[in-house]
Amino acid sequence: MTPTNRPAAPAAPPAAPYGLHARSLQDLLPMRREIAERAAREAAAEAARQAEQARRQAAQDLFARAVGPVRPLRDHRTVLPAYDPPPPIPVQHLLDEQRVLHESISDDFDVSTLLDTDDALSFRRPGVNVDVTQRLRKGDWSIQRQLDLHGLRTDEAREALGAFIRECFRHGIRCLRVVHGKGLGSPGRTPVLKSRVQAWLVQKNEVLAFVQARPAEGGAGALVVLLRPAQARGRGT
Repeated sequence: MTPTNRPAAPAAPPAAPYGLHARSLQDLLPMRREIAERAAREAAAEAARQAEQARRQAAQDLFARAVGPVRPLRDHRTVLPAYDPPPPIPVQHLLDEQRVLHESISDDFDVSTLLDTDDALSFRRPGVNVDVTQRLRKGDWSIQRQLDLHGLRTDEAREALGAFIRECFRHGIRCLRVVHGKGLGSPGRTPVLKSRVQAWLVQKNEVLAFVQARPAEGGAGALVVLLRPAQARGRGT
């Protein structure tokens, strides 16, 4: 027989599933049984998975039916504006300060009995040693701020002085000069503000003492004022 007429080789038997290989017909029965058992286990696992999924879905449906319709909560996180807001206006603070300025200084206060008029006019609060006014006259404290009341009406001068004293005290400034003038330009050449300023200063609790300025610092037209130290601020204004 020539090679071209040689009969074809018999086809190989199909491979056994799941890696099982039968060596004889007697092996087929156990192989079929094992295949059936594997298929049963896979079916049981799939059924269990579907049952668990159905159980979870039923629990979600039960919760949804129990709580009823819901909607998402609003997001309460702070949202910053795209611009800087204007600073708040301390209205009450401004009103309080304005009321203090009007109420704490009276034009009818009689200061004459509180002034020392030895060699020059001076004032020291009770409990303050006399050497304080003596040191003020000698210039032991350097003048740190000055207020000139020339040209102001009485009410304007009163408010200006009150604001000046409060501001200096707030910043811990101790020694001031207040220029009230000698009254040379007033009717009758009478110093209107001089006695008023003395009375106003006595009524300010921030003031410890004051003396008439030395000639080089204004003389009879000015006062050198000493305020309480900063640690005494809590005693009130």
